[in-house]
Amino acid sequence: MKSTRLYVLGRHGQVARALQEASEAQPDLVLGFGGRDAFDIADTDAVLQALRGFQPDIVINPAAYTAVDRAEEDAAAAYHVNRDGARAVAEASARLEIPTIHLSTDYVFDGAKPAPYVEDDAPAPINVYGASKLAGELAVAAANRRHVILRTAWVYSPFGQNFVRTMLRLASSRDTLRVVNDQVGCPTSALDIARAILAIARRIDRAGWTNEFGGVTHIAGPDVVTWYDFACSIIRVAAAHGARTARIEPIPTRDYPTPARRPANSRLSCDRLTAVFGVSMPSLEASLSECVSRLIATGS
Repeated sequence: MKSTRLYVLGRHGQVARALQEASEAQPDLVLGFGGRDAFDIADTDAVLQALRGFQPDIVINPAAYTAVDRAEEDAAAAYHVNRDGARAVAEASARLEIPTIHLSTDYVFDGAKPAPYVEDDAPAPINVYGASKLAGELAVAAANRRHVILRTAWVYSPFGQNFVRTMLRLASSRDTLRVVNDQVGCPTSALDIARAILAIARRIDRAGWTNEFGGVTHIAGPDVVTWYDFACSIIRVAAAHGARTARIEPIPTRDYPTPARRPANSRLSCDRLTAVFGVSMPSLEASLSECVSRLIATGS
């Protein structure tokens, strides 16, 4: 069977690390990685050189500036990676006439819609991070007609910094944690995102590119919760694994001010993901248990 060669931008982010792990059990996939330790992601010629050296069938770009609050004071850094880097990767892959899969975010929306967001809802970011990611989406679409933009939300994993790891760390030393209870969204495991991306890439490579694949597709967990609900689930799973727990106290957003505003509603409809790519995301219960059990087992 022909191998599918995938080049991933970024090495150390949650999704990049999950992609590397997920690919190890799939011998028909060959992954290469490149990131800021090797070249500037916003340098089209440098990206092109890396792609020519690896000769991928598809390029995957989960690399992003994700420091949401810090972006409010350092917009240039956010736009350099999230817009200029996205453009450079898409331009380089277009020159080689290969598709690019680009990871984006629920933060392109303002959160005012009272229902789950669908792909053709009008974006309206309310912070610099969201604006920079929207600019990246537009740059990718303009640079490479063979593009798949995957918007995800509330990403967590056994890697890097994320809400699950923060809750476990704080619960290990505090008796009470105060968590926002008026923002809703769909927690999404980076491990599940990686498996889905690999399935999408394999399908594109096996079937050949069609316009049906192109555009924006939402990819998020199926369960809708508040941050408070999510924290309670984390603590409940942790307790089942013998970890120290804490009491979770619900609070409104106004009691937890941050430099960057957050969308009150980050629910994403993923019907297109299933209809076009045949991918369905696992339940929060299953994915969270997998993540928490690994973190507790390793003491991370």
